[in-house]
Amino acid sequence: MKKLYLLILITALWSCNKVKNKAGSIKEKLKEQVKSKIDNISPKFDHHTPDTENNKKRFKEFLKIEITSDIKNIYCYADMLGADSDFSFSFNCSKPTNQKVIKKHNLVLDSLNQSTGSTSLQHSFPWWNKKHIQTLKKYTFSTPNQQLFKYYWYDPKEEKAYYFEFDL
Repeated sequence: MKKLYLLILITALWSCNKVKNKAGSIKEKLKEQVKSKIDNISPKFDHHTPDTENNKKRFKEFLKIEITSDIKNIYCYADMLGADSDFSFSFNCSKPTNQKVIKKHNLVLDSLNQSTGSTSLQHSFPWWNKKHIQTLKKYTFSTPNQQLFKYYWYDPKEEKAYYFEFDL
């Protein structure tokens, strides 16, 4: 009789442990789903720290190129309040990667190199030096309806790129 009780107790404990493990697995899956939904609604941009997982994810979303070994020091910032939005990225990359970005976004060299008011939209950070950026050649893209604008600068000496996207 004692053996039967012992067997029942062991089976009950084993079943409880199995249920506990399954519940933990379901809880983790739900956490990941909620985190993903929140990230889709309100994506995080870590403008004080380079190369975070959030910054790498935003880089891939906006720049639409894979992060290779030459791409580092990725900073990004977003201002999504109000009717318009703007997004700033700076990162180091090689000259071939620079060309990939230009090609991927159909950017063209702005022969006049004018700021066209975008400087006032840009935010100041240690990684975003507006005065220095204005000395670089600017590449641009805008949609036919002038609702989305992309500006891109590359400093070949520092191998540093600056990407600014905004909508109206």
